[in-house]
Amino acid sequence: MSSPALAAHLACPRCEQSLRQYPDRSWGCGACGINFPSLLDVPCLFAEPSATLAEWRGRLQFSLEKLAHEAAGLQAELQNPRLRPLTRDRLTLLNRASLDQLKRLRELLSPLAVHQAQAALATHLALQTRLPGDQGLTTYYPNIHRDWAWGNAENEATLRLVGGALPGRDAVDSLLVLGSGAGRLAYDLHQQYALGLTLALDFNPLLTLLARRATAGETTELWEFPLAPRTLAEHAVLRELVAPEPVRDGFYLVLGDALRPPLSAGSFDVIVTPWVVDILPEDFRTFAARINTLLKPGGRWICFGSLSFGQALASRRYSLEEALAIVMDSGFSRPDVREDDIPYMCSPASRHGRLESVVTAVADKERNVALPPRHRALPDWLISGTQPVPLLPAFELQIMTTRIYAFIMGMIDGRRSIRDMAKLLADQRLMSRDEAEPAVRNFLIRMHEDSQRPPGL
Repeated sequence: MSSPALAAHLACPRCEQSLRQYPDRSWGCGACGINFPSLLDVPCLFAEPSATLAEWRGRLQFSLEKLAHEAAGLQAELQNPRLRPLTRDRLTLLNRASLDQLKRLRELLSPLAVHQAQAALATHLALQTRLPGDQGLTTYYPNIHRDWAWGNAENEATLRLVGGALPGRDAVDSLLVLGSGAGRLAYDLHQQYALGLTLALDFNPLLTLLARRATAGETTELWEFPLAPRTLAEHAVLRELVAPEPVRDGFYLVLGDALRPPLSAGSFDVIVTPWVVDILPEDFRTFAARINTLLKPGGRWICFGSLSFGQALASRRYSLEEALAIVMDSGFSRPDVREDDIPYMCSPASRHGRLESVVTAVADKERNVALPPRHRALPDWLISGTQPVPLLPAFELQIMTTRIYAFIMGMIDGRRSIRDMAKLLADQRLMSRDEAEPAVRNFLIRMHEDSQRPPGL
């Protein structure tokens, strides 16, 4: 179904020009001549959608292979005739659940397979866009169950804090949830308040496609594998994931990158950023300017989460006071701030849930700021291939570490002892004899421990 209201809030992530929707429900940019596909009516608005979807398919395959490997390992353990009966019951449950989960994930993510065009890596590089290396399809998998299956305690606490920060009911024609995950907060805000349009944007197709099903009133069954199961039977629990009721009109899901947002400047009354600003690879100073650009004059930014910045550079691991100062420097009023303890990731099947201290910071746009440059995920020397690779301090350390590790790995032949290997390291002047023996032993201890560690799902 065509949606002029949605179209008014979307823009090309490559050139920032307006998009239009075609009869087949895909979207296109007349300025750059590119078409953007839809997955089950969810616009896929990455700067290079074919390349991004191809990368997501690769990560899907990797996730499924890990799950299949886990199931094969369980099956192998079940061949042990000396297993105790209860242990056999637990492994049988996990094996059956893992195999069934494979089928369910393939079905849920089947829309990804309809886009078979394999864009070259060079296209990604030219646009300097890449998926974060630490983000897989299942990185936030437990959030799906938190949003749609575990009950309402955490969802209601979040809605109370974020919803309580909204301006008057008549003032919100358009709300953006940037980093919407599995969609529950965006859904709850849209259902609870008189919002004209709610747009939920996330870059993970598993979370987004599940949100699409759940908010439409469709039930999806997926297995939860609790981190700290309370009982044997709760090592794998089949959950029904569905919203309390179908979402009302005016709610839209979009696949896109928060750092190259496919959104029109100055088009939102309220932007909510839940649990996202402190995990982005971009400096918070730049991201705050992006938020300013997307808001209407007088629009409101509601920033919610732990605000525990984990960037590589110490200068970007901002304290709360620094973050609030950055918000004011980015064209916003002095934020109203409150801190609350709320339930966090409290599965009824797990002992691992906890209380989390969260910050709700609310600031209104007072002035425009300069539009920040487009996000560049990769430096120029990686793009062109013609510039010298800089000898960064981290590279120097990695070069030496890799050289030593490679040398140790090459000495493992089933005959040499730790002392033999340490002598060879010292002979090569890679380290002294006193340093070499504990270094070799520690390296082999880590290798041994890694070999004993079960693969993750």
